Amino acid sequence: MAGTRTRRGARAVFAAWMASQPSGVPGRRQMPQFHLTEQEVSDLADFLEFVSRINTQGWPPNDAG
Repeated sequence: MAGTRTRRGARAVFAAWMASQPSGVPGRRQMPQFHLTEQEVSDLADFLEFVSRINTQGWPPNDAG
C-alpha cells in the first residue's frame, strides 16, 4: 500500500511540475510547455519508471564496448 501511495504521489508531482512549465521566473532557464494529455503524462511516467529499473551495471557488455 505504501508503495502505491509513493508511486501515485510521485506521478502527481511529475504531472504538476510539467503543468507549471514554463515557470516565468526571470533569469531562470525555462522548460517548454508540454501540452500533453493526462494519458500521455501517464505513459511518460510509465516509461520513466520502466527505464529507471534497467540494470546498467554490466554495460558495456565487453571491453570492446
